[in-house]
Amino acid sequence: MKRLLLNPLCFILVASLFIFNSCQKGQAFKSDIVNGPKPTSSFTYANTDTNAMSINFISTGINVQSAYWQFGDGTTSTVASPVHTYATPGKYAVILKVNSAAGYSATSTQLVTAIPPASIVTYSTNDFEAGTEITLTGYDFAVVTSVKVKTTGALATIVSQNDSTLVLKMPQTTATESPLLFTYSSGSTIGGTVTSTVIFNDLDNGYVFFDDNFENGWYSNSWGPVAISNTIAKTGTNSIGFTYPQYSNWADGFGNNSPLDITGYTYLSFWIKGGTENYTLYLTADTRPYGFWNSDQSMPITVPANVWTYFKLPLSTLSLQGSAHFGFWIPGPMDRAETFYLDDVALIK
Repeated sequence: MKRLLLNPLCFILVASLFIFNSCQKGQAFKSDIVNGPKPTSSFTYANTDTNAMSINFISTGINVQSAYWQFGDGTTSTVASPVHTYATPGKYAVILKVNSAAGYSATSTQLVTAIPPASIVTYSTNDFEAGTEITLTGYDFAVVTSVKVKTTGALATIVSQNDSTLVLKMPQTTATESPLLFTYSSGSTIGGTVTSTVIFNDLDNGYVFFDDNFENGWYSNSWGPVAISNTIAKTGTNSIGFTYPQYSNWADGFGNNSPLDITGYTYLSFWIKGGTENYTLYLTADTRPYGFWNSDQSMPITVPANVWTYFKLPLSTLSLQGSAHFGFWIPGPMDRAETFYLDDVALIK
């Protein structure tokens, strides 16, 4: 008997012919792309009138049937021209992909700044006198052309600037407190003027207890060691250091031979640098219900460790009218002696 030997290539050829014939008999594959014009992708954007963190995006491409936005913060939209609100200030790469009716697509990308113009993230101090240099960090400072104390129009000097940092030398002014007015170059994407949300206090026009030195007849009225430091200061050259010995439960602060008149002022303003750990200090005064010290815990302030913190306390809650002695006391400290530094202690309007 003869054996029929078949080459494996025959099977491949037969299978290929079968598949080819099947495709001819069945429905042919059709592409989604049909004849038609191709789209272009482009867009404009601007802050909304009500919220500088909200941006109005407008698709300006042609032959666009659908749009897909990626806002750079993990969120998307298929609205043709959406309004998007960012939760966090910053710069975001926004991508717009568009499709035409013919199935063609196009993509464009822009870097978008989601931040109120002249947004101040940090400031070296918001207390100043004529000649004080203040460092601001934030966004879009490179296109600032001038800065004024808004309530008086006094012009600050721009010492240095880049996109994220602006150093100002403050002018002499008659204001007690004021926001700053930033002007932007007309050729920038911002343009015009913007008012800061941070309020700055002119200590030249306030009532000062301590600013590089004691003023207006005030002196140290403390149970513990007190020293003026010329190595630690928030502004200027000096601060005053109040030391609380371990287990002391002492009160440190200010004294005067004449009673304090707070008429016309609204706040007690000061900077304080904390100790080695977070502490709660308590405002005390001879005109408060419990007198100076006497374990009065009705007016606490929380002081973070090792950093300068700004406080602006309403005088209406402090009972300081007529006071000749006021300051802060601390329970303990229990673990070690602690020194707290105060600077720019003043009444402001």
